[in-house]
Amino acid sequence: MNADTLISVKNLSRYYGPFCAVNNISFEVKRGQVLGFLGPNGAGKTTTMQMITGTLAPTLGQVSIAGYDLLDFPLKAKAAIGYLPEQPPVYKEMRVEEYLRFCAKLHRMPRRNVAEAINRVVEQCNLGEVRRRLVGNLSKGYQQRVGIAQAIIHQPSVVILDEPTIGLDPQEMIKIRELIGDLAQDCSVILSSHILQEVQAVCNHVQIINKGELVLNDTISGLLTQIQATHLQVALHRPPDLEVLQQIDGVENVEPLQDNRFYIQYVAGNNPAERLVEKSVAGNWGLYELIPEQRNLEQIFVELTANNN
Repeated sequence: MNADTLISVKNLSRYYGPFCAVNNISFEVKRGQVLGFLGPNGAGKTTTMQMITGTLAPTLGQVSIAGYDLLDFPLKAKAAIGYLPEQPPVYKEMRVEEYLRFCAKLHRMPRRNVAEAINRVVEQCNLGEVRRRLVGNLSKGYQQRVGIAQAIIHQPSVVILDEPTIGLDPQEMIKIRELIGDLAQDCSVILSSHILQEVQAVCNHVQIINKGELVLNDTISGLLTQIQATHLQVALHRPPDLEVLQQIDGVENVEPLQDNRFYIQYVAGNNPAERLVEKSVAGNWGLYELIPEQRNLEQIFVELTANNN
């Protein structure tokens, strides 16, 4: 395994009796990568994250964290993980500072380093104003920040965040995104979220799981190539025959719609819009509407998971 590969998952499967929740998935996450982990409900996403964090044993396969096999060296592997589950594991009867000190002790942090660690995560997670307040008296957003603080207090090399921005207002979400970006400079980060725009904004890799199988594993740059505009909607007062539109360079398919409108699919990187305008003027087609359509991450997600039900 490459020294920069902090998470390695090989042929991972999990069965519940005859039911296969996760089926033979493999992937790696390197230092500096933020992986957006997506999937519809029941797709196996939570099961996969539980196996990666060591809270659920796989039926088959191998997980390595920071070079340590999770089954052979569980203490060393888990010590390298910072984990925020969907429900933050906070003790509401404790004060923020008291709770973070307790978390530092759970990670066996030397006593001389605890105060410095608490100050660091309080600043990173913007908890200065509430550090001496009871966790139970904080807003949901602040409790979420406390949950993130406990996940990173021991400076893990792998950070796994399950829905980290639930309950946060837009300004808080921006701060958490910035924090995730800072963490990724030295760590591998897995971010599970149902907010697809957030994944597109924060992550540099995207992974979609459906019915226990990986259906997409790509970089954001590769994904942007997929979601670039490849369709035009055109309206013409005096349209030509379909064959004429289909013969325009770059056009792959033409689907007629109502009211002399057409849905045109074209080859990625070969947009025929300019040629379409030229031919419309020359042929007096009466072009009055030309609308590019761009796919987004949400559309790709729906397409890849459409057979989930």
